[in-house]
This record gives sequence, structure tokens and C-alpha cells, in this order.
Amino acid sequence: MRNRVSNPLTLIFLLISLTLFSKSNAGGIVTYWGQDSREGSLTDTCNTGLYSIINIAFLSKFGGGRRPEINLAGHCNPGSCQKVGQGIKNCQNKGVKVFLSIGGDPSGNTYTLTSADDARKVADYIWDNFLGGQSGSRPFGDAVLDGVDFDIEGGEIHYAALARKLHEHASSSNRKFYLAAAPQCPFQNNILSGALNTALFDYVWIQFYNNGQANCEFNSNNQNGFRNSWNKWTSSISASKFFVGLPAAHAAATSGYVPSQDLINQLLPIVKSPKYGGIMLWNRYFDTLTGYSSKIKNSV
Repeated sequence: MRNRVSNPLTLIFLLISLTLFSKSNAGGIVTYWGQDSREGSLTDTCNTGLYSIINIAFLSKFGGGRRPEINLAGHCNPGSCQKVGQGIKNCQNKGVKVFLSIGGDPSGNTYTLTSADDARKVADYIWDNFLGGQSGSRPFGDAVLDGVDFDIEGGEIHYAALARKLHEHASSSNRKFYLAAAPQCPFQNNILSGALNTALFDYVWIQFYNNGQANCEFNSNNQNGFRNSWNKWTSSISASKFFVGLPAAHAAATSGYVPSQDLINQLLPIVKSPKYGGIMLWNRYFDTLTGYSSKIKNSV
């Protein structure tokens, strides 16, 4: 009788343990919104229920004496984006965090930080116009974003000073504000190395795409380069969660696309651990074309 009772109890205990372990390593999907008017509104994006974080892309002009300016590629003009502010509130009401992504494509040479003092001034602007500060010229009105994503691909250094100043502002608030970064997958071979070494970042979504020559993108035939890169990042940088950054379609990047079944069956078993946060996709428009996030959401 004892064995008959204990075996079912043992089985139940194991099932509960496996379920808790699975949930502890469950992740979310992050995407970038704002660079293609065909992707739909911010409200529509959050209404899909697919994403846990949206990065509004981009604050693409700042530093070096420039007047900071957002570029939302057809969604609105820089000075008239109040409707996006309502979208931010709608997303937050659904439990979706919304960040401001700064930087983006460096080819236009529209952003740089010329000194630590310049970085602190940009941080003050971001805090007052997008986060918890006050300004008469907030592009999104009274909507308060949840954090800032550093998608820095060019310009000068000093991003550590920017991160520290934003953290200083956030420390004075009762509300939690997040810092995130999107470095390229070659470890610390990027302009964000100093900022990431501050240990102030909550999330790091590593771009495992557009780096075809670097042996860090995922390859289903040889996973060692990807595995080594992921392990290096997660063991060397202090952050709460790490995400695998991927293109949502072949056309979204020059390299790095991973078919959804390869992601589910091969990639995810490599990365799922307590430091795993989920998948970051570039971008919402390409995701609407392929339905990539819908295919992977239940496995992420």
C-alpha cells in the first residue's frame, strides 16, 4: 500500500517541479516599433498580446549640440506625436512595457556624444521629455515611458556617462525605470562596452544578426559559435536578463535569420537558464509579414 501511494505522490511532485522550472525560464518577446508606417499603430501592436516590451525606434538625433529629435518613419512628424502617447498608455494598461530606443542606423551621422558632459545633457533631455521629468515640449505628451534602450551603432563613446545620469534620475523616483542595450554579438567589440560595464542595465538583447563574419550568429549545422558567444555575454556582463536578438524575416537583416522550428528545437535549449529573458525581434513590420512571433510565442 505504501508504494502505491508514494509513487503517484512522487509523480505529482516531479510534475510540479518541472512546471515551476519551466515557468522560471519562461521568456517574453521584445520588438521594435516605429520604423515602418505599414506595421500598424502602437495600440494595435500591443493588442496582439504577442509582446512583453516594445522599443519605440528611434530618438535618432542627439548630442554634439544637436537638437534631439525622434524619427518614427511616417507614423508622425517629430513635433506632433501625441497620438503615440495614447498608444503608450494603452500598451502599459495591458501590462506591456514601452521603452524609448536611442540611436539606430548610424549612416546619417545624426547622433554622437562628444564628452561626458554632453552625455549628461542628453540624459537630462531624455528624462525630462520621455521619462519622469517635466518639460513643456514632451513629444508624447504626458505619457511616461518605462525605460531607455541603447541601440548605439556609431558615434563617439561616453555612453557610460549617459547611463549613469539616467540611473541617477531614476533613483530619485518612486517608479521603476529600466535601462536596456542592444549590442552586436561579437563580445564587447562595440561602442557600448563602457556602458555595459557599469552594471546598471536591466536587459541586454544581443543582436545575433548582421554579423555573418563574426562566428557568433546561430548556425543549425554548427552551434558552437553561438553557444560560446551567449555564454560569454551572460557570464561576463551584469544584467538581470539577456535576450536573443534575431530578425523576424530573411529580409529584415543581411544574415542571422533562424527558422522558427530551428529556434524552438535547437536554439532555445541552449539559452534557457535563469538569466534568459526571451527573444528580441527586429522588427514589428517584418513580424507582421511572417507571423514569426506567433509561431514561437508558446515556446519562448
